[in-house]
Amino acid sequence: MYLDLSERDTNGTLTAKTTGTIWADTANRILPEFERATGATLAPGIKLLVRAKPVFKPQYGLSVDIDAIDPDYTLGDLEARKREIRSRLQADRVFDAQKLLPPPWDYNAVLVVAPDGAAGLGDFRAESERLATFGVCEFVYVSSRFQGEGAAAEIVAVLLAALDRWMESHDSNPDAVVIIRGGGAVNDLAWLNDYALAKLICDLPVPVFTGIGHERDSTILDEVAHTKFDTPSKVIAGIEQVIMRRTREANDAYAFVIQAAELAVEKARASVQRFDADVRGGAGRQVELAKRKSAEHFAAVKEVSVETLHRARALANDGVAAVRQGAVQAVASARTASKSHDDFVLERAGSHVLRVRIAMDAAFDSMREGALRVVQDARSKSEALVREITGQGPAKTLGRGFAMVRDAGGKPVTRVGHVAPGQSVSVQFSDGAVGAKVEGATK
Repeated sequence: MYLDLSERDTNGTLTAKTTGTIWADTANRILPEFERATGATLAPGIKLLVRAKPVFKPQYGLSVDIDAIDPDYTLGDLEARKREIRSRLQADRVFDAQKLLPPPWDYNAVLVVAPDGAAGLGDFRAESERLATFGVCEFVYVSSRFQGEGAAAEIVAVLLAALDRWMESHDSNPDAVVIIRGGGAVNDLAWLNDYALAKLICDLPVPVFTGIGHERDSTILDEVAHTKFDTPSKVIAGIEQVIMRRTREANDAYAFVIQAAELAVEKARASVQRFDADVRGGAGRQVELAKRKSAEHFAAVKEVSVETLHRARALANDGVAAVRQGAVQAVASARTASKSHDDFVLERAGSHVLRVRIAMDAAFDSMREGALRVVQDARSKSEALVREITGQGPAKTLGRGFAMVRDAGGKPVTRVGHVAPGQSVSVQFSDGAVGAKVEGATK
């Protein structure tokens, strides 16, 4: 294995360059130890601290043979890059911005950024497509390179373009942005340790979830994200858990609403039955009271009429007696008077009888009018009582929004036990009645 070794000064100017060689037997010994200690593989862009001895050969010139690699130096370089980005984000006061965002209450739409064809993406889609098939949650996927020179800048461009397109077709931001990729060497994941990419995630107004690599892997994106998951599979599992929790809560709320509605209906039914019983009882009492009052009024009218007739009879008897007495006196006077006065006496007697008859007729007319007025007054009071009783009846109750159930014979149904499944009933409203069939009774 041949390595290009170079030395640069503090300004980045190349000061020395040569070729390093790792012979096969040496590579078989030192490379596994290096990869096991760092999790990285030798690749362009990685920094190494090596132990080497110079070798000069006339045909090849000067080179060095490498016989050891310090893993701590490589790990320190990767960590130093993360530490520098972390310090810059903290200085910008955005490092914890994602952590301050509230987590999604539920998931309806999610934007996913991942390398095209990655194994981790396949694990994620195996579950997400099941949710999308049933219309539970929409997932929009965009792809980008996740390693190699310029990978971070490509992710930034892809993510910004995807968010712009999202707002053109949606009314609001996605519930979350998911960034996932499968496992790999540490130096493959190190391409994600980029300040511009991390700053973009910090500035996004929606929660960002990461599922990058394996459980032991960590990038600066994991540190600034709203929530870090160990793997892509755990990201979709976390989303499913929230959806399932909201589904259970919705089912519980629906069951509570149904139970409360059934209880309210039962209370309303019982209240209507009690009210109907009260109305019927009150109407019956009012009818009985009206009957008693009517009887009392008719009795009073009868009593007044009888008294009036008695007084009229007494007056008539007095008038007849007075006429009879006057006639006797006139006859007596006529007998004692001269025959020449007969015509005068008869005329006087006739005039007196006529006046008495007129007085008697006037008395009878007065008594008849008085009796009629008493009867008419009693009738008016009775009719007013009947109207008041009628106004308190079922029709007025129906007008308040209640309904009355009758069986096929038109008899009111006041209890659940009076009907059976399959029985036809009639429901009376204030403006008419509709037919119905009993499906089941609930007590």
